[in-house]
Order: sequence, then structure tokens, then C-alpha cells
Amino acid sequence: MARVWHLIEHGWLSQRGALFPWVPVWLGCGVGFYFALRVEPSALLLWACGAGAVMLGLLSLRGREWAGPLLLLCALVLAGVAVAGARAHLVAGPVLGWRYYGPVEGRIVAIDRSASDALRLTLDHVVLDRMDPARVPDRVRVSLHGDQGFVTPRPGLRVMLTGHLSPPSGPVEPGGFDFRRHAWFLGIGAVGYTRTPVLTVAEAQGAQALFKARMALSTHVQARLPGQVGAFAAAIMTGDRAGLSQDTLQAMRISNLAHLLAISGLHMGLLAGFVFAACRLGLAALPGLGLRWPIKKIAAGVAILAGAGYLGLSGGNVATERAFVMVAVMLVAVMLDRRALSLRAVAVAAVIVLCLQPEALLGPGFQMSFAATVALVAVFGWLRDARVPLGPRWLRPALAVVISSAVAGAATAPVAAAHFNQIAQYGLLANLMSVPLMGVLVMPAAVVAALLLPLGLDWVPLWAMGQGLEWILGVATRVSSWEGARGLVVTPGPMVLPLVALGALFLVLWQGRARLAGLVPVVFGFWLWSGAERPTVLVSDNGGLVGVLTPEGRALNKPRGGGFVALNWLENDGDAATQEAAHARWPGDMPLEQSLRVVTGARAARDITDCGTASLVVFTAEPETLTRDIGCRTITPTSLFETGSLAIYDEPADLLIVTARSVTGTRLWSGQ
Repeated sequence: MARVWHLIEHGWLSQRGALFPWVPVWLGCGVGFYFALRVEPSALLLWACGAGAVMLGLLSLRGREWAGPLLLLCALVLAGVAVAGARAHLVAGPVLGWRYYGPVEGRIVAIDRSASDALRLTLDHVVLDRMDPARVPDRVRVSLHGDQGFVTPRPGLRVMLTGHLSPPSGPVEPGGFDFRRHAWFLGIGAVGYTRTPVLTVAEAQGAQALFKARMALSTHVQARLPGQVGAFAAAIMTGDRAGLSQDTLQAMRISNLAHLLAISGLHMGLLAGFVFAACRLGLAALPGLGLRWPIKKIAAGVAILAGAGYLGLSGGNVATERAFVMVAVMLVAVMLDRRALSLRAVAVAAVIVLCLQPEALLGPGFQMSFAATVALVAVFGWLRDARVPLGPRWLRPALAVVISSAVAGAATAPVAAAHFNQIAQYGLLANLMSVPLMGVLVMPAAVVAALLLPLGLDWVPLWAMGQGLEWILGVATRVSSWEGARGLVVTPGPMVLPLVALGALFLVLWQGRARLAGLVPVVFGFWLWSGAERPTVLVSDNGGLVGVLTPEGRALNKPRGGGFVALNWLENDGDAATQEAAHARWPGDMPLEQSLRVVTGARAARDITDCGTASLVVFTAEPETLTRDIGCRTITPTSLFETGSLAIYDEPADLLIVTARSVTGTRLWSGQ
């Protein structure tokens, strides 16, 4: 026993000087704990967590080898809970509590496209007919259908439309992505659509200068580079993806090149790196400056300013803000004569992001970007410390690209598969054929184009940029068309990603041979994933769509309607079928199992007088004549309004019904 204790003590003491990278891990555990709660903690409890974090943090300063770090660990977890709770309350705003149809007036603050490829407007300063201004959502998002040739949406334009609005919807199935929570942190209190023309109420006034500059640059770039190449260029220069078609987006996703569209760490790093190198070389070419001034630090400062400008021009979304924080931390490290690419720098960036936007922890962007960054820093740090030869000097850049793509792809693959239910089988090849061109040609050309734009000479670098983007689009189209390019996987259970993430972090951050123990939760997590169980029956939150798991795959009761829900169900099953193909599996309005019956349509509902052999009957339309007990449990659109979507498991003894409300609980954003 004494020997075991000695080994534990030796392992713990060997962590001295290497504990700081664990700070965002435990802070993130607190954030995750807050979002996992089923009941919203009171403001008093959140204040208590914050006070407890401060007290334990102060006590940790006086702690010894064991007590100090353990007290700090507890303080960070409490701080994570307090920060996440404070953020949730700070962004609180009115949420529409019913379906609304009528006039909607507001100012355009964002323009993008929906999953159905419809143009979509986000409006603020909203006015709804005959509604108390205090209850009107701060922002609403409306998709535009039908003929919209009367108004060209522009930043700051005040418009009016006749729209259908409803509260942001909950998960399409229990445990699924909660759009209602996502909308809460975006400040969106209602979503909907219009089929009537949008009318101008007032021209744009003098606000939103950055938004106007973004859209003006996007229009200019797409005029210089027509087609999908110009839309691609606009996306990476301004963040405006409205011009990209669904076919292009799908090809980029299947080939694992979609990360090139989002302005994230890759783009911010390439831009900052190019500006840093160009500025440093330019100053070094002037002997009077190069010998007297700290040109390396000056170049780092200029690169930070360039990154900040890119952040503002690109719209400042969450992914771009996160990328800027990471790049800024590393460049500040250069200015302070510290190692830029280190786990400490990554940890500082993660702490800043978690404190500013704790909800980002739940999103694939945060998870994938930091997974890739941690893996790259760890692997290249090990290669540096172990002095692993990378071949002759001329071969090293190419080999570094291969290693970077392989490491980043391996680190982000589980996260991408868990969130998007697909694995890009040829993603490594597509990235090897595209990422180097993005760094060598596309991003430098974008920087030069921005500098030459005031002189009217930007067409030269934009042409060069277009050649590179045309090649990347060609790679995406070709690779995505190959047989087996897209591998589908089942959605994992809620514990899989946390187990894999914590195990991988222990493997990277712990010092000594005991780090290999991190493989245990990783393997266990993948084992749980391999046995993931899907619900026998899924019911949408309005009762209109029902999906039953059959030996051929999930059968859907409707060939059209509820397409977004149907697509998500099938993807979560790891099923590549379309909604029409899934409907062909539907056996009709007959008992699907001895204990379950699905009744489709109002006419069929009127004819139901008893349950027959079923113990549960699902009505897809409200049964108007159902005024008495028919001898079994029933599910109707009215009951679904209270419970949200349903997942039904065919257990040996009886049917197990799980509601979305029971999983999400009663939170600020849940509407109750």
C-alpha cells in the first residue's frame, strides 16, 4: 500500500508546472454541468457559486501541493456554473408564446439562407400588430418564400411583411439539438416565414457601418467573380454565405472541406500569418529599422490589428471571435517573448472564450477547433522534443501539411461524426489537395485584394484567388461524387463525447506514463457508441410526423411535410434514405406492433372507438370525437404541445416513453 501511495504522490508532484492547461477543462466541466441541469438554478444559487469560486480560489493560494490544486479545481467548476448562468440571464429577452400571423416590421440586421435555400432575414427593433412592446421579441428571423422582386434586402433597411411567426422549436427528438436554447443565446425570440412581398418602410440610416461594408464588399467580389467561385470568395472574405447553393454546401460537407467556408481558425491563422510574415520581411528589408526596432513584435502587433479588422468585416460570429482570440493570444505571446504555439496559449484562449460565450462549449465549432488545435500543438511539440527527423529541408513543408491534415482530421472526426452523423471517407485526400492552396494562394490574394481595392486594382489578386477557389470547388465536387465518400453513423448517447474528450485530454495534458490511462474512457466511449440504441418510434412535437423503426430502416408516415424533422431523424439513425423512400417503408394505418398503433389523419381519428390490441395509440391529427377513455394511453397534438417530441422504446415489459420536456427540463429558454 505504501508503494502505491508513493507512486500516486510521485505522479501528482510530477504535474507541477503543467497544471495551467487544465484550467479550461474544469471551467468547461462547470459550464457543462449548468447546461445539464433539468431545473434552472435560482439567482441566489448562482451568486453562491460565484462567491464560493472566489473563496476557494483565494484559499487555493495558501494550499500546499495537494490542497491548492484541488481547491482551485473546485473553484473552477463553481466558476463555470456561475459564468454560464450569468450569461444565460444577461441575454434574456422576450420569446413569443403563441403562433402569430400578421404584419411584422423591423430593421434588417442579418441576411443568410435557410436549410431549404430560402433567403432569410433577421430583424431587430421589431413591431408586431396589437402586441405590447414589452412582450415583442428583440429579434425575429423570417424566411422569404414566393416572389420577392420588390425589395432588395440591404443592411439597416426597415421593412414590413405579413408573416407567420412561432416560438423557436425544441429538439426534433428527446436529447437532440435544442434550437430553442440556441436561439435564446442569439437573442432570437421568434422564427417564421412569409409568402408575401417584403415592403420598404424606411431607408437605412447611419448605423451598422460594418454590416454595410461587409455586404458591399460581398456584392463587389461576386460581381468580379460570378457563380459559385464568387460566392465562395465572398464567404471567406466577408462571412456572407447567402450566395452558396445547397449543392455546393453538400459537396463541401461530404468531402470534409466545409471548414474552408466558415471563417475560423484556419482562415484567421493564415491571414495573421501572412500579414506577420509580410510585415516582418518588409521591415527587415530596411536596415535602419531592422537593426534598431523589434520588428518581430511590431509585425505581431500589425497582425493582431489585421485580425481584428477581419473579425469586424466578417460579421464577428462565434467561430470567428473564437479564432481571433486564439490567434491574438499567440501573437501576444510573441510580443512577450513567449512560445506562441503551446498548450498554455491554447488554454488562455479557451478560458477567454468560455468566459465570454460559455454556450459555445456545446457547439461543434468550439469542440472541433480546440480539438484540432490541442492535437496539433501536442503532436508537433512531441516531434520537436523527441527530435523526430522529418526528412530533408525541401520536403519538410509538404510533410508538415500531411501531418497537420492527418492529426486535425483524426482529432475532429469523432466530433463531426457525433454532430453531423457522417464521416468523410476521403476527407484527408481532399484536404491535402486543397488546404495548401488556401494558404499559399487564396488567403494571400484576399489580403492583397483588400489592400488594392481603394485603387481599383483588386481584380488582379481576385482573379488569382478565383483560380484557387475554382480548384478547391472542383476537388469537392469530384471527391464527393466518389462511391462511399460519405459514411453515415448513428448518433451517440449523451455520455460518449464527454468520455472521449476527457480521456483524450488526460492523454495529452497529464505528465508521465500514467497518461495512457486516458485511453480507458476513450475506448469505453467508443464502445458505448457502437451499441447506441435508437428509439422504436419517434413523434414530432406537433404530431404530424411519426417514424417507426423497421428492419429496412425508419418508416415515415408522410412523404412530404416536416422535411427538416424527417431529415434529422434519418441522419440520427445513420440512414441515407430520403423522406419519400422512408415513407415507402410505411405499412399503413394498421397495428405496427402488438402494443402500438398509429392513426394518421383527422378522418381516421374520427372512426376510432377503442384501442383494439394496442396499449398506446398515436394520433397525428386531433381526434375531435375522442371525448371518453378508449381503454389505453393516447398521444395527441394537444398533449404534444406540453411534452414536446417523443421517443418510444419497445421494452420487454411495456413501452417506455421519453419526452423532450423530461430531457431538457425547465430552463430559462424552455418556455415554461
